[in-house]
Amino acid sequence: MYVQNANAPERKPVTVPGLLAMKTQGQRIVMLTAYDASFAWQLETAGIDIALVGDSLGMVVQGHRSTLPVTLDHMVYHTAAVARGLSATLLVADLPFMADRDVAHVLEAGARLVGEAGAAMVKIEGAAPHILEAIAALTVRAIPVCAHLGLTPQSVHKFGGFRIQGREQAAADRVLAEALAVQAAGADLLVLEGVPVELGRRVTAALTIPVIGIGAGPHCDGQVLVIHDMLGITPGKRPKFSKDFLAGRDSVAAAIAAYAADVRSGAFPAPEHCFN
Repeated sequence: MYVQNANAPERKPVTVPGLLAMKTQGQRIVMLTAYDASFAWQLETAGIDIALVGDSLGMVVQGHRSTLPVTLDHMVYHTAAVARGLSATLLVADLPFMADRDVAHVLEAGARLVGEAGAAMVKIEGAAPHILEAIAALTVRAIPVCAHLGLTPQSVHKFGGFRIQGREQAAADRVLAEALAVQAAGADLLVLEGVPVELGRRVTAALTIPVIGIGAGPHCDGQVLVIHDMLGITPGKRPKFSKDFLAGRDSVAAAIAAYAADVRSGAFPAPEHCFN
């Protein structure tokens, strides 16, 4: 049975319009992944703005080599679990691989993640014409959308691995054009992953919606990390854009609080976490 998190601070719920106001006011947005109720409680207690139930759960929870094996049922299950641990933190859930194969499937997936699992927003990768159509369709039905550009993990095979995107001028211009396109289609938020610092700055300056970076430099409106990476518990090599916030601290709560403080102050990401 769900029990309200008594340790969580009293605060107003984070809303989609509130995120836009944060960008306008220059307040950095703190986003972190969660995959179960216990970690959701930790995010809520630390005052994290956005909890993301990413399909990254396929790698850090299920042990796969990519996010591709994650299904919609997996996403609904984990999103519902995280929702039970939150009260004020905004909940975003990923649309898994091939949920975007046509608009009807996107709408069905969005309806399940929002209506059944309790998400406030769904995240979708890419900016192909059918993705833009899907973003518009979700928006018309009052389902907020977080777009995801740059290094999109569901395209890992096309990219030939988890490779930084937008290093060449033409590629950078394409990412910027895609960012403007998803915004025009109705996206309320953008996650920009694995791009050079200057491209992160250009995209953030060009958009009116908030841009959340992960390996996209310090100029984004906010930052997101996979919680397993920022706690240093991901097997193997930690991504360059991440930092072990648990090192030197005695609890998960202290690590999450330090991450939030460093994002809000601009101390994270530092130059060693960025790509040129």
